Amino acid sequence: MSTPTRATTKIDLDVIENKKGKNAFVGAVDQGTSSTRFLVFTKKGEIVAWSQMEHTQFFPPGEEKVGWHEHDPLEIWTNVKQCMNEVVKILNKNKIQFEIKAIGITNQRETTVAWNAKTGTPYYKAIVWDDTRTTSIASQVAAGDPDRLRPKTGLPLASYFAGTKVKWLLENVSELQKDLKEKPDEVRFGTIDTWVLYQLTGSPSTAKGAGNINGLFLTDVSNASRWLFCDIEKVQWDQELVNAVCSPYQVPLSVLPEIRPSSEVYGKTTKDATGIEAVEGVPVAGVLGDQQAALFGQTAFQPGEAKNTYGTGMFLMMNTGTKLVPSNHGLLTTIGYKIGADGPVTYALEGSVSHSGSTIQWLRDQLQIIKDAPESETYATEHNEGLYFVPAFAGLFAPHWRADARACIVGMTASHHKGHVCRAALEAAAYQAREVFDAIYKDSNVLLKNLKVDGGGTNNKLLMQFQADIINVPVVKPHIMETTSMGAAFAAGLAVGFWKDMDEIKELWSVAATFTPSMEEDQRSKNWYGWQKAITKSLDWVQEEDYDEDDFYDAREVNKSFDVSFFESSPFGSKANGGLRDTVSSIVLVALGISAGYLLGRNSRQN
Repeated sequence: MSTPTRATTKIDLDVIENKKGKNAFVGAVDQGTSSTRFLVFTKKGEIVAWSQMEHTQFFPPGEEKVGWHEHDPLEIWTNVKQCMNEVVKILNKNKIQFEIKAIGITNQRETTVAWNAKTGTPYYKAIVWDDTRTTSIASQVAAGDPDRLRPKTGLPLASYFAGTKVKWLLENVSELQKDLKEKPDEVRFGTIDTWVLYQLTGSPSTAKGAGNINGLFLTDVSNASRWLFCDIEKVQWDQELVNAVCSPYQVPLSVLPEIRPSSEVYGKTTKDATGIEAVEGVPVAGVLGDQQAALFGQTAFQPGEAKNTYGTGMFLMMNTGTKLVPSNHGLLTTIGYKIGADGPVTYALEGSVSHSGSTIQWLRDQLQIIKDAPESETYATEHNEGLYFVPAFAGLFAPHWRADARACIVGMTASHHKGHVCRAALEAAAYQAREVFDAIYKDSNVLLKNLKVDGGGTNNKLLMQFQADIINVPVVKPHIMETTSMGAAFAAGLAVGFWKDMDEIKELWSVAATFTPSMEEDQRSKNWYGWQKAITKSLDWVQEEDYDEDDFYDAREVNKSFDVSFFESSPFGSKANGGLRDTVSSIVLVALGISAGYLLGRNSRQN
């Protein structure tokens, strides 16, 4: 279990044009895997002020719970309120007169909450998107065909999606089972967008340990498309899909939120809900899942435009317009957004990778070979010298979808040290992006002319240059990097007329840096061949009968008990060879962790 920090709050007075008169802003709640933020934007799309709070990451102990990852939905709601209040306070402290015209919501997708509508009490903690406890459920529903629901949903059957989490909750939470059977009108299932919207528009409950009640029970099209329950062509819940995933439990569609456009006025906040007078009566007018919000924030409005987000995981998404493009190469066909009740549904192809930034955090927290993320670039060697790192800690996501894969470091020789491990970890993100990049071309026949990027990983210049080199197209970084929050703000602002149309929004986007390919073709081909070979070494580590995590060992315990004292009397024990000693020690720990089936999903996308 991680320990959350206090709120960090900042203001940029330079972007406020009217220091003495009243200013109009749009707010965005950005609820991510590791933290919650509230930001306010000017009409020029500049960030005026923001506040951020981390929340507790729960990793339940026990060998049978390796790979579990949970959040406290009540803590998340408390942090939403706190961040909003901190922004209001810093604006008032600086004597800024303001009015928030609308609030948008963007959220960690697929993370699932169940709560009682009468009491406002969650039945269980939120099950996070990267939690692997439902791998066996997905396998059972697939019955040998993980694509059996893909024609309607655009998704393979995997633990990633919300529907399998609903099934687990029904199987394991007796109070929820009872209420669904006896009082189904009181049961609510939702992803984090629905939970936050419900809280913002509700009223206090008198029950102990409860959130609000009587809030709006809605979701948007982008989040709905991530459940395994939504027919994405009809854009509606499908009872047959629900039954296929949740059988033998009878789950009526009434327990699922109403599906609405990504941009429209859903309702208004109340002071009773937030306790903040300055946001009373503000329209909540935009909802987008985080990756779709980043696509929208990058103003990728035309078919063929794409973005890649480097966070906890990595998510490459391309706008396919109003055309629903089925994938035959391991991608997800998903809904991008819908602007207004009369607007068309915009679809997208997406490649989701489970470990990107979290791989670097693993080097820091588990192997302890770096002190912070920037050191991965500092220590990284100029070349990988044949060493590859496949971070399949929880299997491989797109385009492979192999739950049997596990992380591995291959091509190691005695000359390798921690600099090579750092280099390989960074390169892994770029290689995985190319896999998705190539799959998008195969599915759509669209060759991307450039790749717009965002997320914390874009601060790493080595990674960005290598990314451009390995995909052989320019990588483009925008001036304002908070594209996820900006996407939610854009959606909300459009709904209330803060911005006139999408053309006006498009003009707000500008380039901060471009990374141009410089690698020779022979070197690119050699690197790519090595990665493809490394991928084959990660496969077939876990047999299907092992998907029940009961037999997995927790590498956290291995790390605690592993004795590295034998290095002190070896040639590696000298001070001169300390770096190599540390690396060999670390690599042994990697081997132990991987052979134990260590599943990792600890960090959020960088906020």
